[in-house]
Amino acid sequence: MRIDIKQPERFAAVFEIVTGTSLHRPISGIATDSRECKEGDLYIALTGERTDGHGYLPAVMEQGAAAALVSKKNKELNLQQIKVENPQFSIGKIAREWRRQFEIPVIGITGSNGKTSTKELLVHVLSTKYNVHATEGNFNTSVGLPLTLFQLNDSHTISILEMGANQAGDIEYLCSIAQPTHGLITNIAPAHLFGFGTIDVITETKSALFNSLKDGIAFVNMADERVASIPISGKKVMFGLTSDCDFPADIHHENNGSLTLTVDTHEIPTGSRNLSFVQNSIAVSAIAVSLGVDWENITIQISSFSPPEGRCQVKKFDEITVIDDTYNANLSSCLAALDYLKAFSGNGRRIFVFGDMFELGDASAEQHMKVGHKCTEIELDHVFTIGNDTKYTDSVLNSNINSAHFETPAELITKLKNSLHAGDKVLFKGSRGMAMEKIIEGVFLN
Repeated sequence: MRIDIKQPERFAAVFEIVTGTSLHRPISGIATDSRECKEGDLYIALTGERTDGHGYLPAVMEQGAAAALVSKKNKELNLQQIKVENPQFSIGKIAREWRRQFEIPVIGITGSNGKTSTKELLVHVLSTKYNVHATEGNFNTSVGLPLTLFQLNDSHTISILEMGANQAGDIEYLCSIAQPTHGLITNIAPAHLFGFGTIDVITETKSALFNSLKDGIAFVNMADERVASIPISGKKVMFGLTSDCDFPADIHHENNGSLTLTVDTHEIPTGSRNLSFVQNSIAVSAIAVSLGVDWENITIQISSFSPPEGRCQVKKFDEITVIDDTYNANLSSCLAALDYLKAFSGNGRRIFVFGDMFELGDASAEQHMKVGHKCTEIELDHVFTIGNDTKYTDSVLNSNINSAHFETPAELITKLKNSLHAGDKVLFKGSRGMAMEKIIEGVFLN
């Protein structure tokens, strides 16, 4: 990871406040990966399970790094090295001090599904009233979020921070750095079970966002029982597909298959068939109204929104419709994507190309089978699977579904090239590590 530092003097002042050390040279960027380190950068030497960033200190010096934050010095190098107990925690402390300079709304977003899509939609809507600072790419971790905060400057009037979690305590740590004033938990589902163990631990971890808002506002999804049950210490704004909340919502289908959303009596023709997107729109509407955006702008922005790459993007290749939902996968997002596939009208076949869902621990076999049962329930025409655990999906499909399991991407690509027809609707889904977007490229772009 790497970011540019636009205000080196201001950064140097904050750095010295936290570390007690003055930087010898101006800092033009921060890098945690030696391969991305540029001249004038501050290199953060992180120690992981497989690699130790301290081993790359000679390389970053050769690349022109201005300084390095380290837990152990290499005395043979002519490079300023600031020794701290833990470089990762120290860059978090520096980011916390940086964030304290700005008295603006800071919205934290976490959840098992829909964090990025909701964040991007919220940026799109709030940009009609605010100069928005927001998380970019995958900078939502204990390393990435501090780097995101360093890009916050005086021109910004609001910040939207995505917060990811892979283990217990992650969200509490991120909140201690970001100090959010508003918070949204999109939902709570069994994702990353390998790191958490149980859904109860996931709930406890995510609830740290609401716990941090003693003087702030929690936006509560009343349609999610686990989110709705979290105690709120500050102000609460409730939304959901129920009448008993501040922003009651309803969804209905148009004749063309698209979904129209009604929130607090305001009708929003979304033009989308994606139920997950429409559900995200309820949360975004509640936040936007609370922050002073008018309903007319909310309606215009929701109906004009294009999803980020790999998140239920609809693409056309000749006469074949591709639903690219390849960015990541867990059980609830897979079930939602399958409902999206089902909603497409027309006579073409509905086909699911499915790669493994990762980080599910002992629940992996059961959850992959649940995806298979969903495929049977919605009566798909074809299901093609690849990976280790999607074999469990394939094993529970009924005989009415034409299915096959593949060991290699090349075999799957060849099968798809030879079997797809005009009019087909094809959903591609799998965890990030499966790189399912490369299957799409192999079939349609090569």
